[in-house]
Amino acid sequence: MSEPRPCHALALQTLCEAINGLSPGDARTRMNSAIHRIGREIAGSKGFVGPDLELVVLPEYVLTGFPMGESADEWRAMAAIDPDGPEYEALGKIAQAQKIFLAGNAYETDPHFPQLYFQACFLIAPNGDTILRYRRLISMFAPSPYDVLERYLEAYGEDALFPVADTGIGHIAAIASEEILYPEIARAHAFRGAEIFVHPTSEVASPLPTAKNIAKQARAIENLAYVVSANTAGMTGTPIPQNSADRGSKIVDPRGVILAEAAGGPSMCANGEIDAGLVRRMRRRVGMGNLLARQPAELYARVYAAARVHPPETLMQEGQVASPAKSFYRDRQAKVIETLAQKGLI
Repeated sequence: MSEPRPCHALALQTLCEAINGLSPGDARTRMNSAIHRIGREIAGSKGFVGPDLELVVLPEYVLTGFPMGESADEWRAMAAIDPDGPEYEALGKIAQAQKIFLAGNAYETDPHFPQLYFQACFLIAPNGDTILRYRRLISMFAPSPYDVLERYLEAYGEDALFPVADTGIGHIAAIASEEILYPEIARAHAFRGAEIFVHPTSEVASPLPTAKNIAKQARAIENLAYVVSANTAGMTGTPIPQNSADRGSKIVDPRGVILAEAAGGPSMCANGEIDAGLVRRMRRRVGMGNLLARQPAELYARVYAAARVHPPETLMQEGQVASPAKSFYRDRQAKVIETLAQKGLI
């Protein structure tokens, strides 16, 4: 295994212009405008940071915002992009022009599941090819591969659940937004070799320690990995006050040290050097600090194998994939809570 080269990474804190309330055609126009703006911001940032800027991470659902009352069918038509469509092509051209790995997050369609959309984290290589596609597995209000698990595995195989891209700057995996709160998501990627976690997010802005910000440092420490986390620079086009999801984009190193962090507003300040070679040296070192090597995974597997909390396949009805009703997600969680209470677990 060849040693990765150090490089600079940027968690680009950029504005999200939501498409809620627009027609599908107007939504696509706004999304294309956002892509062009992001391209200019990346070019300007690279000119300032330097030619060794090789990884740029964009915020969660940066082209669209999130559904606010739209049905699943409406949101799929408005916001979900084709994995081979013009939006990815345009993002690929940015990666090619700037010679970067470009990571981000978008809602996208899937030919195997035409009734659904998935929230996907992507990584585009400097040649413009998408080399990683991670579909968010834990989501409160969006379909997940877990909801159609067996059919998803038939279509894509086990490797698609926790994909890791082998690149010249290290092994890269994606964590979507609030999934940073679940240690198992990061750990599953780490057990598949991930050294750098790209984390597109859109989260509450606060000068106080938030759950997600604490978790970013914890996931870095637990897995001896970098976390490159890009938050939105506010969100327009919704009734939510614009700067509610703003500030705090950051880079965390394998010791949990915050290398760089952005204040509020559109910003390229969350940039710094990352070195996957440091991750490998730390993971190969004998000592108490090598938390990954000390993990007794088989012990945990016994507990998880017996646990029945959130069931899979909840969007499968009589062998068919169902488009979720607006009340589906809240009703499902209420049933899970009721079951846990009946078991005496809560």
